[in-house]
Amino acid sequence: MSESISPRAARNAVVLVNLGTPDAPTPKAVRRYLAEFLHDYRVVALSRWLWCPILHFVILPFRSPRVAKLYAGVWMDDGSPLAVHTRRLTAAVQADMPDAEVVYAMRYGNPSLRSVLTRLRDAGHARVQVLPLYPQYSTTTTASVRDIVDEVFGADGVARMRDDYHLDTDWVEAVAASIRAHWETHGRGERLLFSFHGIPQRLADAGDPYPVQCRASVDAIVQALGLAPGEAMLTFQSRFGREPWLQPYTDETLKALGGDGIRVIDVVCPGFAVDCLETLEEIALQNAEIFHAHGGKDLRYIPCLNDAPAHARALAALTRRDLDAHV
Repeated sequence: MSESISPRAARNAVVLVNLGTPDAPTPKAVRRYLAEFLHDYRVVALSRWLWCPILHFVILPFRSPRVAKLYAGVWMDDGSPLAVHTRRLTAAVQADMPDAEVVYAMRYGNPSLRSVLTRLRDAGHARVQVLPLYPQYSTTTTASVRDIVDEVFGADGVARMRDDYHLDTDWVEAVAASIRAHWETHGRGERLLFSFHGIPQRLADAGDPYPVQCRASVDAIVQALGLAPGEAMLTFQSRFGREPWLQPYTDETLKALGGDGIRVIDVVCPGFAVDCLETLEEIALQNAEIFHAHGGKDLRYIPCLNDAPAHARALAALTRRDLDAHV
């Protein structure tokens, strides 16, 4: 006779997946994290015989200490911002979904997505719903999560995954409400700039829907805010290497805006579910300095949704619908 499955194990499980983060703001921890991240074919598609020597003997030795210093500048008492806010968001979604087990995992770093999914598979959960915390789909992020889901669960039908939620009504309104709240507290800047993480232009040319979904998200949020044409802009940040990435670039746009006499600008990053190095350090610090150096006076960064109640409710409602459709 087979071993009975406990009521807890038979419950539905929900996995919120974020990109990942180092375990500590140290060169060793950052090197370990970057090595895993940059070894993924979804992130860097070069042949391994060419890429691995470059990665291990050029990029990691020089980049890890520098990136560690950046992490140290935004590190929180309980860990990296991405880890802390992802844990808090998971707890908030769990509170809204008491009939399911809600956990989080990292595609790179800890807790690893593979280990979390393996535990849920072995526990005998009836259904496992995976939600990558990437509102917009990309082959560089979402598809990499699906690789691991398929590896662990195969085609047994227990695990399902959502590819995107870039036009989900509750999510759009949560972002719009966060912008309104920021304006009520700090006033409105002369422009609202939406900054998304970039990807190489060649991926978009090959059919990656990411830039189209970013534009659709911006259009929906702008409509919810009732903004007039020209009051909002879409840009892309975090490019790496020498090849062209999605444009316009955030830093170059800020230079131009400062030079054109724009003094106060609001920046929001709705492609990031929670605050992380790319928002707190790259945007709120680095890009603020760039804006100031080119004539701007004040770059007002609008925080990510993090564990805001509206964010947790939106993700919980989205996941409940997915579970109901998972038969």
